[in-house]
Amino acid sequence: MKKTFSLLFSCAGLLVFSQQIVSFTPVLNDKISIRAIEINDNKVWYSGTGSKFGYVDLKDSKNQKQIVLSDKKLEFRTLGQNKDSFYTINVGSPGYFYKIDKKDLKPEVVYTDTVKTAFYDALHFVNDQLAYTFSDADQDNLLKLAVYQKGKWKMFRSNLALKSGEAAFAASNTNIASAKDFLWIATGGKASRILRMNLKNEKLEVFETPFIQGEPSQGMYSIDFYNADFGIAVGGDYTKQDANINNIATTNDAGKTWQIQASGKNAGYTTCVKIKPGSKGKEIISVGDQHISYSSDFGKTWKKISEEKGFFVCEWVDGNTIVFAGNSKISVMKLKF
Repeated sequence: MKKTFSLLFSCAGLLVFSQQIVSFTPVLNDKISIRAIEINDNKVWYSGTGSKFGYVDLKDSKNQKQIVLSDKKLEFRTLGQNKDSFYTINVGSPGYFYKIDKKDLKPEVVYTDTVKTAFYDALHFVNDQLAYTFSDADQDNLLKLAVYQKGKWKMFRSNLALKSGEAAFAASNTNIASAKDFLWIATGGKASRILRMNLKNEKLEVFETPFIQGEPSQGMYSIDFYNADFGIAVGGDYTKQDANINNIATTNDAGKTWQIQASGKNAGYTTCVKIKPGSKGKEIISVGDQHISYSSDFGKTWKKISEEKGFFVCEWVDGNTIVFAGNSKISVMKLKF
Protein backbone atom coordinates (compact mmCIF):
# COMPACT_ATOMS: atom_id res chain seq x y z
CA MET A 1 0.00 0.00 0.00
CA LYS A 2 1.33 3.41 -0.95
CA LYS A 3 1.06 6.37 1.40
CA THR A 4 1.61 9.94 0.18
CA PHE A 5 2.10 13.02 2.35
CA SER A 6 2.32 16.65 1.27
CA LEU A 7 3.60 19.92 2.72
CA LEU A 8 2.88 20.48 6.44
CA PHE A 9 0.79 17.31 6.63
CA SER A 10 1.56 14.51 9.07
CA CYS A 11 0.17 11.04 9.47
CA ALA A 12 1.38 7.82 11.12
CA GLY A 13 4.45 9.62 12.33
CA LEU A 14 5.59 10.94 8.95
CA LEU A 15 6.34 14.67 8.93
CA VAL A 16 7.07 16.82 5.90
CA PHE A 17 9.11 20.01 5.94
CA SER A 18 10.85 22.48 3.64
CA GLN A 19 8.44 21.92 0.75
CA GLN A 20 9.07 18.18 0.59
CA ILE A 21 6.55 15.59 -0.50
CA VAL A 22 7.18 12.22 1.10
CA SER A 23 5.77 8.92 -0.09
CA PHE A 24 6.40 5.77 1.94
CA THR A 25 5.68 2.44 0.31
CA PRO A 26 6.01 -0.99 1.94
CA VAL A 27 7.42 -3.49 -0.58
CA LEU A 28 8.12 -6.54 1.61
CA ASN A 29 6.50 -8.01 4.71
CA ASP A 30 7.98 -11.24 5.98
CA LYS A 31 9.01 -13.05 9.13
CA ILE A 32 12.61 -11.86 8.99
CA SER A 33 14.98 -9.37 10.60
CA ILE A 34 17.07 -7.52 7.99
CA ARG A 35 20.23 -5.60 8.88
CA ALA A 36 22.08 -5.64 5.54
CA ILE A 37 20.97 -4.51 2.08
CA GLU A 38 22.54 -3.82 -1.33
CA ILE A 39 21.15 -2.11 -4.42
CA ASN A 40 21.77 -3.77 -7.79
CA ASP A 41 19.92 -4.02 -11.10
CA ASN A 42 17.00 -1.86 -9.84
CA LYS A 43 16.46 -4.30 -6.99
CA VAL A 44 17.04 -4.16 -3.26
CA TRP A 45 18.85 -7.29 -2.12
CA TYR A 46 18.83 -8.42 1.48
CA SER A 47 20.13 -11.05 3.87
CA GLY A 48 18.66 -11.80 7.27
CA THR A 49 17.46 -14.26 9.84
CA GLY A 50 16.35 -17.78 9.03
CA SER A 51 19.18 -18.10 6.49
CA LYS A 52 17.09 -15.97 4.12
CA PHE A 53 18.47 -14.09 1.12
CA GLY A 54 16.50 -12.42 -1.63
CA TYR A 55 15.44 -9.35 -3.57
CA VAL A 56 12.53 -7.04 -4.30
CA ASP A 57 12.28 -5.25 -7.63
CA LEU A 58 12.09 -1.50 -7.03
CA LYS A 59 10.11 -0.94 -10.24
CA ASP A 60 7.64 -3.75 -9.59
CA SER A 61 7.50 -4.96 -5.99
CA LYS A 62 5.48 -8.00 -7.04
CA ASN A 63 8.66 -9.22 -8.70
CA GLN A 64 10.56 -10.65 -5.76
CA LYS A 65 12.39 -13.82 -4.87
CA GLN A 66 13.74 -15.36 -1.68
CA ILE A 67 15.99 -18.37 -1.13
CA VAL A 68 17.25 -20.14 1.97
CA LEU A 69 21.04 -20.38 2.06
CA SER A 70 21.28 -23.06 4.74
CA ASP A 71 19.11 -25.45 6.73
CA LYS A 72 21.06 -24.39 9.84
CA LYS A 73 18.77 -21.34 10.40
CA LEU A 74 21.71 -18.95 10.35
CA GLU A 75 21.45 -15.22 10.99
CA PHE A 76 23.06 -12.97 8.39
CA ARG A 77 23.87 -9.33 9.23
CA THR A 78 26.38 -8.73 6.44
CA LEU A 79 26.06 -8.34 2.69
CA GLY A 80 28.40 -7.13 -0.04
CA GLN A 81 28.76 -7.42 -3.78
CA ASN A 82 31.13 -7.22 -6.68
CA LYS A 83 30.44 -7.46 -10.40
CA ASP A 84 29.54 -11.15 -10.45
CA SER A 85 28.44 -12.19 -6.96
CA PHE A 86 26.97 -11.33 -3.59
CA TYR A 87 28.73 -12.31 -0.37
CA THR A 88 27.29 -12.72 3.11
CA ILE A 89 28.58 -14.10 6.41
CA ASN A 90 26.50 -15.26 9.36
CA VAL A 91 27.00 -14.00 12.88
CA GLY A 92 28.32 -16.56 15.36
CA SER A 93 30.63 -19.52 15.01
CA PRO A 94 31.35 -21.20 12.70
CA GLY A 95 31.29 -18.20 10.39
CA TYR A 96 30.29 -19.36 6.90
CA PHE A 97 31.32 -17.10 4.03
CA TYR A 98 28.66 -17.49 1.34
CA LYS A 99 29.05 -16.55 -2.31
CA ILE A 100 25.83 -16.18 -4.33
CA ASP A 101 26.17 -16.04 -8.10
CA LYS A 102 24.22 -13.11 -9.57
CA LYS A 103 23.18 -15.04 -12.68
CA ASP A 104 21.53 -18.09 -11.13
CA LEU A 105 21.54 -17.23 -7.38
CA LYS A 106 23.38 -20.46 -6.67
CA PRO A 107 25.00 -20.23 -3.19
CA GLU A 108 28.20 -21.86 -2.03
CA VAL A 109 30.36 -21.66 1.08
CA VAL A 110 33.79 -20.42 -0.01
CA TYR A 111 35.43 -19.95 3.41
CA THR A 112 34.75 -20.97 7.01
CA ASP A 113 35.97 -19.42 10.25
CA THR A 114 35.76 -22.04 13.00
CA VAL A 115 37.16 -19.92 15.84
CA LYS A 116 34.68 -19.87 18.73
CA THR A 117 34.69 -16.07 18.98
CA ALA A 118 33.90 -15.51 15.28
CA PHE A 119 31.19 -12.87 14.91
CA TYR A 120 31.31 -10.86 11.70
CA ASP A 121 29.82 -7.39 12.12
CA ALA A 122 30.17 -5.85 8.66
CA LEU A 123 31.35 -6.62 5.12
CA HIS A 124 32.51 -3.92 2.72
CA PHE A 125 33.72 -4.09 -0.90
CA VAL A 126 36.28 -1.41 -1.80
CA ASN A 127 36.11 -2.52 -5.43
CA ASP A 128 35.39 -5.70 -7.39
CA GLN A 129 38.67 -7.29 -6.31
CA LEU A 130 39.04 -6.08 -2.72
CA ALA A 131 36.82 -6.42 0.34
CA TYR A 132 37.18 -6.47 4.12
CA THR A 133 35.04 -7.91 6.88
CA PHE A 134 35.41 -7.19 10.58
CA SER A 135 34.89 -9.75 13.36
CA ASP A 136 34.94 -9.67 17.11
CA ALA A 137 38.48 -10.31 18.30
CA ASP A 138 39.87 -13.64 19.44
CA GLN A 139 41.27 -14.23 22.92
CA ASP A 140 44.42 -12.28 22.08
CA ASN A 141 42.24 -9.19 21.50
CA LEU A 142 44.02 -8.29 18.26
CA LEU A 143 42.10 -6.67 15.43
CA LYS A 144 40.50 -9.41 13.37
CA LEU A 145 39.80 -8.86 9.68
CA ALA A 146 39.27 -11.16 6.74
CA VAL A 147 40.20 -9.85 3.31
CA TYR A 148 38.95 -10.77 -0.17
CA GLN A 149 41.70 -10.55 -2.78
CA LYS A 150 42.02 -12.12 -6.22
CA GLY A 151 38.79 -14.07 -5.75
CA LYS A 152 39.69 -15.65 -2.42
CA TRP A 153 39.15 -14.96 1.28
CA LYS A 154 41.95 -15.10 3.82
CA MET A 155 42.66 -13.78 7.29
CA PHE A 156 44.35 -10.40 7.54
CA ARG A 157 47.25 -10.52 9.98
CA SER A 158 47.38 -7.56 12.33
CA ASN A 159 49.29 -6.70 15.49
CA LEU A 160 46.87 -3.92 16.39
CA ALA A 161 45.46 -4.55 19.86
CA LEU A 162 41.95 -3.44 20.72
CA LYS A 163 41.17 -2.06 24.16
CA SER A 164 39.41 -4.21 26.73
CA GLY A 165 35.70 -4.22 25.91
CA GLU A 166 36.20 -2.63 22.49
CA ALA A 167 34.26 -4.37 19.73
CA ALA A 168 31.68 -3.35 17.09
CA PHE A 169 27.97 -3.59 16.41
CA ALA A 170 26.40 -5.78 13.74
CA ALA A 171 23.51 -3.34 13.54
CA SER A 172 23.39 -2.36 9.87
CA ASN A 173 26.49 -3.67 8.07
CA THR A 174 27.83 -0.10 8.04
CA ASN A 175 30.66 0.18 10.55
CA ILE A 176 33.13 -0.05 7.64
CA ALA A 177 33.53 2.58 4.90
CA SER A 178 36.09 3.46 2.25
CA ALA A 179 37.01 6.33 -0.08
CA LYS A 180 40.01 6.66 -2.37
CA ASP A 181 43.06 5.36 -0.47
CA PHE A 182 41.46 4.83 2.94
CA LEU A 183 39.33 2.24 4.73
CA TRP A 184 37.71 3.17 8.05
CA ILE A 185 36.34 0.90 10.78
CA ALA A 186 34.27 2.26 13.67
CA THR A 187 34.45 0.45 17.00
CA GLY A 188 32.18 0.68 20.00
CA GLY A 189 31.60 -0.57 23.50
CA LYS A 190 33.91 0.41 26.32
CA ALA A 191 36.00 2.22 23.70
CA SER A 192 34.73 3.83 20.49
CA ARG A 193 37.53 4.66 18.09
CA ILE A 194 38.24 4.95 14.38
CA LEU A 195 40.66 2.48 12.81
CA ARG A 196 42.01 3.75 9.50
CA MET A 197 43.84 1.65 6.92
CA ASN A 198 45.91 3.06 4.09
CA LEU A 199 44.88 0.77 1.24
CA LYS A 200 48.15 1.31 -0.60
CA ASN A 201 50.33 -0.24 2.11
CA GLU A 202 47.74 -1.66 4.57
CA LYS A 203 49.18 0.51 7.34
CA LEU A 204 46.77 0.90 10.26
CA GLU A 205 46.26 3.98 12.41
CA VAL A 206 43.94 4.50 15.39
CA PHE A 207 42.16 7.73 16.30
CA GLU A 208 40.29 8.51 19.51
CA THR A 209 36.80 10.04 19.28
CA PRO A 210 34.60 12.10 21.63
CA PHE A 211 31.72 9.71 20.96
CA ILE A 212 29.68 8.31 23.85
CA GLN A 213 31.47 5.19 25.10
CA GLY A 214 32.38 3.26 28.21
CA GLU A 215 29.52 0.74 28.34
CA PRO A 216 29.11 -2.37 26.14
CA SER A 217 25.98 -0.87 24.54
CA GLN A 218 27.52 2.50 23.64
CA GLY A 219 29.55 3.87 20.76
CA MET A 220 29.53 4.32 16.99
CA TYR A 221 27.18 2.00 15.14
CA SER A 222 27.50 3.32 11.59
CA ILE A 223 29.81 5.49 9.49
CA ASP A 224 29.76 6.90 5.98
CA PHE A 225 32.27 8.97 4.00
CA TYR A 226 31.51 11.23 1.07
CA ASN A 227 35.16 11.51 0.05
CA ALA A 228 38.58 10.97 1.59
CA ASP A 229 38.07 13.94 3.95
CA PHE A 230 34.44 14.25 5.06
CA GLY A 231 32.71 11.53 7.03
CA ILE A 232 29.97 11.07 9.60
CA ALA A 233 29.40 8.62 12.46
CA VAL A 234 26.18 7.88 14.35
CA GLY A 235 25.23 5.60 17.22
CA GLY A 236 24.41 5.99 20.87
CA ASP A 237 23.22 3.46 23.44
CA TYR A 238 20.75 0.75 22.42
CA THR A 239 19.65 0.31 26.05
CA LYS A 240 18.75 4.01 26.28
CA GLN A 241 17.35 4.82 22.86
CA ASP A 242 16.09 8.30 23.75
CA ALA A 243 19.55 9.40 24.92
CA ASN A 244 21.02 11.82 22.38
CA ILE A 245 24.25 13.14 23.91
CA ASN A 246 27.50 12.74 21.93
CA ASN A 247 25.97 10.27 19.48
CA ILE A 248 26.62 12.07 16.16
CA ALA A 249 30.02 13.27 14.97
CA THR A 250 31.68 14.42 11.75
CA THR A 251 35.25 14.61 10.47
CA ASN A 252 36.82 16.85 7.85
CA ASP A 253 40.35 15.43 7.99
CA ALA A 254 39.91 11.80 6.94
CA GLY A 255 38.98 10.54 10.39
CA LYS A 256 41.84 11.97 12.42
CA THR A 257 39.65 14.27 14.49
CA TRP A 258 35.90 14.23 15.13
CA GLN A 259 33.49 16.99 16.09
CA ILE A 260 30.29 16.23 18.01
CA GLN A 261 27.16 17.49 16.23
CA ALA A 262 23.58 18.08 17.45
CA SER A 263 24.31 16.76 20.94
CA GLY A 264 21.06 16.82 22.87
CA LYS A 265 19.22 17.95 19.73
CA ASN A 266 18.63 14.78 17.73
CA ALA A 267 16.25 11.81 17.76
CA GLY A 268 18.54 9.51 19.75
CA TYR A 269 20.01 6.07 19.14
CA THR A 270 20.79 5.54 15.46
CA THR A 271 21.97 2.40 13.66
CA CYS A 272 22.63 3.54 10.09
CA VAL A 273 23.71 6.72 8.32
CA LYS A 274 23.99 7.37 4.58
CA ILE A 275 25.14 10.47 2.71
CA LYS A 276 23.08 11.44 -0.33
CA PRO A 277 25.02 10.79 -3.56
CA GLY A 278 26.11 13.99 -5.26
CA SER A 279 25.39 16.19 -2.24
CA LYS A 280 29.06 16.63 -1.29
CA GLY A 281 28.13 15.43 2.19
CA LYS A 282 25.53 18.13 2.81
CA GLU A 283 22.43 15.92 2.76
CA ILE A 284 22.27 12.87 5.00
CA ILE A 285 19.64 10.32 6.03
CA SER A 286 19.80 8.28 9.23
CA VAL A 287 17.63 5.62 10.81
CA GLY A 288 17.22 4.11 14.24
CA ASP A 289 14.78 1.66 15.73
CA GLN A 290 12.48 4.56 16.70
CA HIS A 291 12.93 7.16 13.94
CA ILE A 292 14.08 8.28 10.50
CA SER A 293 15.98 11.59 10.48
CA TYR A 294 17.36 13.95 7.86
CA SER A 295 20.09 16.61 7.79
CA SER A 296 20.64 19.23 5.09
CA ASP A 297 23.70 20.91 6.63
CA PHE A 298 26.45 18.28 6.85
CA GLY A 299 24.97 16.69 9.98
CA LYS A 300 24.98 19.82 12.13
CA THR A 301 21.20 19.83 12.66
CA TRP A 302 18.57 17.14 12.19
CA LYS A 303 14.84 16.83 11.62
CA LYS A 304 12.88 13.72 12.44
CA ILE A 305 10.84 12.94 9.33
CA SER A 306 9.29 9.70 10.55
CA GLU A 307 8.51 7.92 13.79
CA GLU A 308 8.13 4.63 11.97
CA LYS A 309 9.65 1.96 14.20
CA GLY A 310 11.62 -1.16 13.46
CA PHE A 311 14.01 -0.05 10.71
CA PHE A 312 17.73 -0.76 11.13
CA VAL A 313 19.40 -0.05 7.78
CA CYS A 314 18.93 2.31 4.83
CA GLU A 315 20.43 3.04 1.42
CA TRP A 316 19.99 5.75 -1.23
CA VAL A 317 18.75 4.40 -4.56
CA ASP A 318 19.03 7.82 -6.21
CA GLY A 319 18.85 11.45 -5.14
CA ASN A 320 15.17 11.21 -4.21
CA THR A 321 14.68 7.57 -3.23
CA ILE A 322 15.76 5.70 -0.10
CA VAL A 323 15.21 2.06 0.88
CA PHE A 324 14.73 1.08 4.53
CA ALA A 325 14.82 -2.43 5.97
CA GLY A 326 14.45 -3.91 9.41
CA ASN A 327 12.10 -5.98 11.51
CA SER A 328 9.86 -7.94 9.12
CA LYS A 329 9.82 -5.30 6.40
CA ILE A 330 11.35 -3.31 3.57
CA SER A 331 9.94 0.08 2.56
CA VAL A 332 10.76 2.74 -0.03
CA MET A 333 10.68 6.47 0.71
CA LYS A 334 10.62 9.12 -2.01
CA LEU A 335 11.61 12.72 -1.26
CA LYS A 336 10.80 15.64 -3.56
CA PHE A 337 12.13 19.13 -3.01
